[in-house]
Amino acid sequence: MTSTRARLAPWLGLVLALVLVGLAFGLPRWLEWEVASRAPRNASDLEVPPLHGLWHPQLLGPGTVPALLLALLGWRYGPGLAERLPWRRLLLASYAAGLAWLLALALVDGTSGLTRVLGNDYEYLPTAREVDDVGALLRGYVDRIPYAHEDNWPTHVAGHPPGALLFFVLLVRVGLGGDLAAALVVVALAATTALAVLTTLRALDAEDVARRAAPFLVLTPAAVFMAVSADALFAAVAAWGLAALALAATAPGRGALVAWSLLAGLLLGYGSLMSYGLPLLGVVALAVLLAARSWWPLPLAAGTALAVVLGFAAAGFAWWEAYPVLSERYWDGIAADRPASYWLWANLGALLVCAGPLLGAGLAYAAAGARRLSRPAVLLVAAAAVAMAAADLSRMSKAETERIWLLFVPWLTVSLGLLPPAWRRWGLGLQVAGALVVQHLLYTSW
Repeated sequence: MTSTRARLAPWLGLVLALVLVGLAFGLPRWLEWEVASRAPRNASDLEVPPLHGLWHPQLLGPGTVPALLLALLGWRYGPGLAERLPWRRLLLASYAAGLAWLLALALVDGTSGLTRVLGNDYEYLPTAREVDDVGALLRGYVDRIPYAHEDNWPTHVAGHPPGALLFFVLLVRVGLGGDLAAALVVVALAATTALAVLTTLRALDAEDVARRAAPFLVLTPAAVFMAVSADALFAAVAAWGLAALALAATAPGRGALVAWSLLAGLLLGYGSLMSYGLPLLGVVALAVLLAARSWWPLPLAAGTALAVVLGFAAAGFAWWEAYPVLSERYWDGIAADRPASYWLWANLGALLVCAGPLLGAGLAYAAAGARRLSRPAVLLVAAAAVAMAAADLSRMSKAETERIWLLFVPWLTVSLGLLPPAWRRWGLGLQVAGALVVQHLLYTSW
């Protein structure tokens, strides 16, 4: 990469990202476009497309001071600690800081910042409390997806395979079915996502990139949308499935290869029964194997994942039968009121709010220097970008991508670990500042 190209690429990416975000927020208001971001709670509410939320400034909340302290300490000391700490201590510190960051941002709105989402009637938890027969649930799941059914599923239950609902059924049955208890479980699991990505990079001989990316993965602006979002749970399951696949592909012996491959298949197979979008991460799975230069785990991992899906089919839920029915419900509902002329590109604006505007710089730098930068990291970033583009162009995703694309955000964030040192230092400040601004100025629905 020439010095001029290396110098200009991140600036171009950052400027384009900021312009895209500005247009995504501004054009619907300036041109009075009807883009059906969400239904306002009352006439005075101001919608904020491309996000699924409302303008609701709150300059101080219970979590504000802890969030500011974490942001300042993370910006000042995070990069240095990530470079120096022994690996296991780095993982432990990353989990502790990430968990604190998630909780602090959510608690800006008080305890309701943790409970209001999962306790919503459109979400999984209220339905999970009513489930008393899992077998009957699976056998009748597809029938209850259409709006026409007199007892149709709530929005999020209908919009996902039953694996998501069954997770919350499990929480209810072990005594963690309260709004706050379930929220804390989701937060605790969501905070492990960064560790899975770091583990994947190290397994693929990219520990240097993992250490540089760690502060960005931990103090991610996506934490605003992760804290109590079931989609963050799906992202965590997928990330650990990919980490297991990387460990399988680099395993020193046959036994370890088989064990990690089985675990990867179980996690990715069950993950595909939590979210219809998760199979798109198959592109990232192939990138993992390509980066490891080993295809040995593929048959066993893929076979195990398929066995999980077929097991659910034998129990009454066939993924391939459910998805077309969901698609009909989707297009009978709000999707018909969300114009593709806006959302095909505004989806990216929502992503940049979720992942932070520095993502534009990271992706541009990775693209410009793909041949000279860490091969495993570039492959993971490129694969995540391809998967995201497929979701966008297929119109599988149309709005709410600040939540839906949490599957892709951690892998795209790896690109920030490829940026030059000067960019990483002030760029981390930009990322945490963006998270604080979004959390304090907007009422986010996730």
